[in-house]
Amino acid sequence: MRIIQGRLLMILINFFKKSLVSPLLNLLKQGITPDKLALSVGLGVSLGIFPVIGATTILCTAFGFLFRVNQVAIQLVNYFAYPLQLILFIPFFHLGAWLFQTEPLPFSVEQIFTMLAKDTLGTIEALWLANARAVVAWLLVGPILSFAFYRILTPVFARFAPTPSA
Repeated sequence: MRIIQGRLLMILINFFKKSLVSPLLNLLKQGITPDKLALSVGLGVSLGIFPVIGATTILCTAFGFLFRVNQVAIQLVNYFAYPLQLILFIPFFHLGAWLFQTEPLPFSVEQIFTMLAKDTLGTIEALWLANARAVVAWLLVGPILSFAFYRILTPVFARFAPTPSA
C-alpha cells in the first residue's frame, strides 16, 4: 500500500512540476519580472477561489488587464486553484453566515431540493443571499491571500530569474 501511495505522490509531484512550475519558470526565462509573476500567481490563487462558480476566468482576465500582469500565468494558476474553490466554497458560505450573524443554509442536495419544492422563489433568494455573504467573506480573505503570495513568491521567483547578460 505504501508503494502505491508513494508512486501516486510522485505522479502528482511530476504533474505539478510539468504543468504548473515549469511553465511559470519558463515565463521568467521569457522576460516576465519576478515581481509581475508573483503578482500574477497571487491574484490567480485568490481570484481562483472566488465563491461564484464560473466567474473566476472573467475576474482573472479583468484583474490581469487592470494590474498589467501576465494573462497566461494568472489563468494557469486560476485553473489549478479550481479544486481549492470547490473545497472552500462551503467554508466561505459559513464564514459569510457568521459575519452577518445568520443561520447557515443546509447544503445537502436533498435539503436544497426539498427547499426548492416547498418554496422555489424563497430558496433562490436564500441561496442568492448566502452567495452574496460568501463573496463578502471572500473580500476579507482574498486580498490578504494575494498579498501573502506576492510577498512570499517575489524573492522565490527572483532566485530563479535569469541574470541579465552585460
